[in-house]
Parts: sequence; structure tokens; C-alpha cells
Amino acid sequence: MEYIDYGYCRISTPKQNIDRQERNILDVFPNAHIVKETFTGTKINGRKDWNKLYKLATQEAQTKKVRIIFDSVSRFSRNADEGCELYEDLFNRNITLVFLKEPHINTEVYKQALQNQIDIKLNTGNRATDEFINNIIEALNKYTIDLAKAQIRIAFEQAEKEVLDLHQRTSEGIKTAKLNGKQIGRVKGNKYTTKKELAAKEIILRNSKDFNGTNSDTEVMRIAGISRNSFYKYKAELKEAAEQ
Repeated sequence: MEYIDYGYCRISTPKQNIDRQERNILDVFPNAHIVKETFTGTKINGRKDWNKLYKLATQEAQTKKVRIIFDSVSRFSRNADEGCELYEDLFNRNITLVFLKEPHINTEVYKQALQNQIDIKLNTGNRATDEFINNIIEALNKYTIDLAKAQIRIAFEQAEKEVLDLHQRTSEGIKTAKLNGKQIGRVKGNKYTTKKELAAKEIILRNSKDFNGTNSDTEVMRIAGISRNSFYKYKAELKEAAEQ
């Protein structure tokens, strides 16, 4: 039975480029169905596209082999506790997880650790010896599983630490800039003109019959591609500037 592959890509802001994640996934899994999401924050709750994928994948996994691929563990979760909990949840639902940059925590590796447990229960007739050896076997099996889980947690904790470090560096950078007398953000009360506003005003000046053109208000709005409110706001500002 072949896998149904899903690739999950996530960025925090629309200004970031999501193409790299998609490209990395498709290079290894060319038939993967790509799910893209823009979401800010470390919590899993609130990711609408992920929630849809989770619901679809868990339903399909009841009768089919499902695999979800991530460019890195940070795209899965940047909260260690939630990440480990969700990992275990999906593993128990027979969904295979692949992390291209952290292959040592792929669910296939975790599954192998479970299968490597010693499945022997000694029964020689000597109660003391049997109990001693069986306790050692149980301890070794527990160590194997604990070690696998520890590797998974370390990966998620590293992703969480990267977010905290970034927030700290940003905060320190802003504080340093303020101490050096630099203005952070817009000055309250100051008016800022965008490129879109400048372009719209030039169109109004050229085309509106109130200035140098012959077009009606409705026609100028259509040419400039702006709303009615923006048009009359810009026109009023242009008239005010002309009267000064």
C-alpha cells in the first residue's frame, strides 16, 4: 500500500517566503499534497489549515497509510510540550511524520526503537535469577524508549529556544536603539504618505475635472483603483494644498 503524502509549510508573516519549504519537501516527496499556512505564534491551536489537515489525515489513516512531511521540526511546533504531545498523538494514530532537517526523530526511527525492545521473559525455575534478569530486561526496554523520547523532546525544545532567543534579541535591539536616541516606529501625530497614495493623487490631478482632467469622480476612482472614501480624502487634501 502506497503512502498518501502531505507536506505542511508554515510561515509567520506574509513577508516571509514559503517557497523554500515547499521546494525542499517536493524534492524528496514529489507527489506530496502541499498545505501552506501563515500563522504567527508558537501555539498549535488556531492554525486553521493545520487543523483541517489533522482532521483529514487522522480519518484517512484509519484505512490508508498517511505521511506528513515538514521541512523542519519548527514548522510542526515551537512549543516543546505541545509538540511532544501532538507527535505522540499522531504516532498512535498510525500517521508517519517526516522531518527533513531532523531525520533522527522521524516516527519510523521512534517505531524502530519500540521494535528493538527485548521481548523475552526468563523462566528457568529459579525465582531469584528470573526476577533479577527480567528486571534488567525491563530496565533496558524502558531506557530504549526514554532515550527515543528524549531525542524528540530535545528537538522541540531547541525549536522553542530559537523563538525565545529571537524575541530576546529583538527586545534588546529595540532597547539599544532607544538608548542611542533612535526613533522606533512612527512618531505619533506625524502624517505618512504611502507610494500607493502618491500614485493615486497623481492620477486624480491628471484626470479629475476638478483639476487638470475631464473625468468624473466615478471614472477617476476606477482609473486609480481606490475606494470612494480614499478618493474624496485625497481630493480634499489636494485642494487644501492648492489653496496654501
